[in-house]
Amino acid sequence: MVNDGRRGEEDDCGPGAAHQGFIIMEALLEKLRVLDYEEVLAQHNAKYLTRHYFVSSPYLVSNPGEQFYMFAIIAAWLINKAGRPFTEPQEYDDPTATVSNILAELRAFGIKVDFPPSKLKSGSGEHVCFVLDRLAEEALKRRGFCFKRPVYPTEATEEECVVEDEAELTLDKVEEEMPEEPDDEEDENVVDLEALKLQTTRIEAEASSKPDEILHSTVDAAEWYLEVERVLPQLKVTVRTDNKDWRTHLDQMHRHRDGITSSLSEAQVYLNKLQEDISKTLEKVSSREKYLNNQLEHPIQEYRSAQAKLSEVKERYKQASGGVTERTRILAGKE
Repeated sequence: MVNDGRRGEEDDCGPGAAHQGFIIMEALLEKLRVLDYEEVLAQHNAKYLTRHYFVSSPYLVSNPGEQFYMFAIIAAWLINKAGRPFTEPQEYDDPTATVSNILAELRAFGIKVDFPPSKLKSGSGEHVCFVLDRLAEEALKRRGFCFKRPVYPTEATEEECVVEDEAELTLDKVEEEMPEEPDDEEDENVVDLEALKLQTTRIEAEASSKPDEILHSTVDAAEWYLEVERVLPQLKVTVRTDNKDWRTHLDQMHRHRDGITSSLSEAQVYLNKLQEDISKTLEKVSSREKYLNNQLEHPIQEYRSAQAKLSEVKERYKQASGGVTERTRILAGKE
């Protein structure tokens, strides 16, 4: 019934409850880094923990023996960091006793434990992450450390200056340059001379502002090329590919598939040739076997008959020698 209740609680939590262990494990790893957990790993010549080391998932490779040992030594180290003496368990200690001692220390901190100790024997799962996370919290309290919300610096926003381009035609300019249409239908054919005069004056001013000759640069070409060669390495953009990106994995799969296809097409010719050679060799062996059987059939029959005669002669010899031995014994008794 307890399991049914727990299953009901998980259903109420929603589909994200299955990934809660990953979040707890990542937070636990950050806490362990704050506590300098590398020192306990260095004592046992162990590797650094991965982001999801203690998470139980069918998509992750698990090693129950190694994970349980790492859980035991890290839990003992955290208990000592939290201010309670605890003997570090050995690799060949009884797992049940080790788990019971760790849970007893956890209850001593006032933490409620509502799961059986057998949940910790696998060395991974949500209960293992929960125990280590609570012990890490106690160790951080002992040190006086607490996580705070990040404070982001305020950046002054620069006002964007919009520079109007004279060559850009906007709706406002069109409305300004276009003459107003008269409301009366009678004045439709009346031309606004003032508006035409202003438009002609603006066009002449823009034409006069353009240079009459082509501008020539005064920079030396050799110096220009040297500057380009100096700046060119800094203008190269290098995009670092993320090995965990699904696009990278997809490209690798396509490359491997193309490589396998090309290799298979080349090897298929040799394999077919090898199959033909083996088939011909098997046919030769079979025909030679039939020939030898036909040639040796008569000698084999003679050998079998001679062997049968030899067995018969041996049996008669045995009987005769047995009679001689019996008669010799009788004569020796009469003397």
